[in-house]
Amino acid sequence: MSKGYSMAGWRIGFCSGNSEMVRALSTIKGYYDYGLFQPVQIAAIVAMRHCDAAVDSIAAEYQSRRDVFCSGLERLGWEIDRPKAGMFIWAKIPEPWSEMGSIDFAMKLLDEGGVAVSPGRGFGEDGEGYLRMAIVENSQRLRQAVKQIGKCMKVEEIPAE
Repeated sequence: MSKGYSMAGWRIGFCSGNSEMVRALSTIKGYYDYGLFQPVQIAAIVAMRHCDAAVDSIAAEYQSRRDVFCSGLERLGWEIDRPKAGMFIWAKIPEPWSEMGSIDFAMKLLDEGGVAVSPGRGFGEDGEGYLRMAIVENSQRLRQAVKQIGKCMKVEEIPAE
């Protein structure tokens, strides 16, 4: 529901499987919460019944955003492994800025460029040296973010061919 139907953060899902395990999960869920807000449940039902055509459109939009953003970072000298799906880009911080660490570099981008990213360190030790960047904005805003990142790094973007 989150990515395919643009319901990020709504925290709706389902479980299927071994009936004993599903029953145990239901018991645990019963102790932790009282269920999902009904309008969210209704919206999810409507989406699943009537909005499948939108899924392909949404996927194409995210692919376009990914390509715009990754191409821009690559022109700044970043090495990017383009994800096949999703709304985030995980990017290794290029030298010499990687020496700053992901938290300090993320703060630099925010303070000097107005670009908010998530430091990889926030996702565990293996995330250090990386940034997680959301591609939830439109392509024009992503191009602007690349421009601001380039200014922070004092690197001129190589024009697209």
